[in-house]
Amino acid sequence: MKVLIAVKRVVDYNVKVRVKPDHTGVDLVNVKMSINPFDEIAVEESVRLLESGQAKELIVVSIGPLQAQETLRSALALGVDRGILVQTDETVEPLHVAKILKVLVEREKPDLILLGKQAIDDDCNQTGQMLGALLGWPQGTFISKLVLQNSEAIVTREVDGGHETLKISLPAVITTDLRLNVPRYPKLPNIMKAKQKPLEILSLETLGIVLSSHHKILKVAEPQTRKAGIKVKDVADLVHHLHEEARII
Repeated sequence: MKVLIAVKRVVDYNVKVRVKPDHTGVDLVNVKMSINPFDEIAVEESVRLLESGQAKELIVVSIGPLQAQETLRSALALGVDRGILVQTDETVEPLHVAKILKVLVEREKPDLILLGKQAIDDDCNQTGQMLGALLGWPQGTFISKLVLQNSEAIVTREVDGGHETLKISLPAVITTDLRLNVPRYPKLPNIMKAKQKPLEILSLETLGIVLSSHHKILKVAEPQTRKAGIKVKDVADLVHHLHEEARII
């Protein structure tokens, strides 16, 4: 089985995000970048499939600037076999990503596609669903458990009422949720070996893809600062504040 994993380079989740002074976006100057946490879970799950003998080859894909090679090398250090970078400095929307991945899927012919359910920068939660629709493949979204049996995948999804278990045929698109696994830390020897693993760099022109934006960011602003709380003397004072200031009673 060949598994293709899509990962995104995002601001590290431990970094406090700063908005640019002109409110056109997020300041990325000298900011630590890393693999999107949900995508890291997808990488870990694919490596476990490789270690169990259920997968024979793992391919990791990222779309972005040349610096995204670092993100791919991180995935290679975790146990992925080879990487593909689709280099572009343009802003890619979920539909763009889905179309690019579709071309790569037609080229690589994977049996399973794994990616995070959403990226922590735009929080769209759309790419996996769009890719499944473009390919006409079954999909299992935000899964917390994955079991492969012959040519089928049994996935458990968290829904509002509890858990839902589905059986889908392969090839399929699967997006991962937080409870699926706990990603490992790469070992130093594997980090060194990752530098020697094959990493192919492609352009949008090579893939025959032209990007056209469907939306425009008008303004990016930080959330309003939360006001400090106050202490009330008694219940009557509390009721007064709720009625006169908060206007909720």
